[in-house]
Amino acid sequence: MKVQSTVAEALDGIEDGATLMVGGFGLVGIPENLIAGLREKGVKDLTIISNNCGVYDFGLGILLQNRQIRKMISSYVGENKEFERQFLSGELEVELAPQGTLAERIRAGGAGIPAFYTPAGVGTPVAERKEVRVFDGKPYLLETALRADFSLVKAFRGDRSGNLVYNKTARNFNPMMAAAGRVAIAEVEELVEVGGFEADRIHTPGIYVQRVLLGTSFEKRIERRTVRAA
Repeated sequence: MKVQSTVAEALDGIEDGATLMVGGFGLVGIPENLIAGLREKGVKDLTIISNNCGVYDFGLGILLQNRQIRKMISSYVGENKEFERQFLSGELEVELAPQGTLAERIRAGGAGIPAFYTPAGVGTPVAERKEVRVFDGKPYLLETALRADFSLVKAFRGDRSGNLVYNKTARNFNPMMAAAGRVAIAEVEELVEVGGFEADRIHTPGIYVQRVLLGTSFEKRIERRTVRAA
């Protein structure tokens, strides 16, 4: 049975030292209830693969505050001062990757592709200790795929078989992460019966998803609100 009745049930099996992929871009499309559940669960020494680390008091930032994250594999981390503090003090291990490279490493992991070559990062610190090959006169870095013990993703709608539909820009890292986790846990805003939406609307087929949780509340906070002066 894929449908989980509680957050704790959905997160069962996640232990200290686990590697997790967490969907979202900024604060858009993040699995809010599952992240809060991780804080409640208290697991630590986590390796988190995510585009960023939320903000100080929301998203993955609450796990960072609680010293539950040992390592971040990320692309953009500029909105979280606690992230900066922990990194500079040596409390947090960080592996930075160009955003497109990070996305492709995750996609490759889900597709069963062990590695690929990319021009992004050649001649920069990103290339340190990585193989470089020349194709058609241009150098490329060898980047390895990423997999995770668990993927935590957020969808707008899901059915009882785990088929998922994402809403607008929430279709960011979520689809590729759902495929790249050994156990994919999907938090959804609406849960429908199988056949509740057209097959050609499905973004993530249920074969990739092992657990589905109907979320209870969604703050959907705006990361940085900018308004024009009156």
